[in-house]
Amino acid sequence: MPRAALFDISQLDFSRPVFTLEEIRKYNPQRYEMEMLTAVVYADPEKRLAVGYYDVPREPFWLRGHMPDYPLMPGVMICEAAAQLSGFYARYLQLIAGDFLAFGGLERVRFRAPVYPGDRLVLVARLSRIHRLQIQSETQGFVNGRLVFEGEVIGVPFFREKKHGSDAGTA
Repeated sequence: MPRAALFDISQLDFSRPVFTLEEIRKYNPQRYEMEMLTAVVYADPEKRLAVGYYDVPREPFWLRGHMPDYPLMPGVMICEAAAQLSGFYARYLQLIAGDFLAFGGLERVRFRAPVYPGDRLVLVARLSRIHRLQIQSETQGFVNGRLVFEGEVIGVPFFREKKHGSDAGTA
């Protein structure tokens, strides 16, 4: 049975983002086909809750192979979109160290309805557990107001290794 909505998205103005794609890029390293967050339209630091969306392209890179003659967004990509919102917001609030958050795991994930090319996938993330080694976020996804996904996303801090002097370029 689906959980209650984490937030009433019907009250939001999606034409007025609080964070644009350029601002999201300051915190999230994903680029090109792997950018799964178009904008953030709501952010409440006290509740540690954010709402964003991903405008699924009409011809995404996975279209040809998933599923031929019945294109639907792969569940793993929906989870990635939820993780990107969670990671962005945790980094923006400076709740966890690291250069970015990497995918640490998923719990209690359920897919309730398909997401198709051309859909706007609205994502809600509430950061529910913050620890120096990980964050956990309750997430939900909606298309046209209908719950299509829910699950808990775990993010872990990732530190890019720095190459120094003689270390750079050695085999």
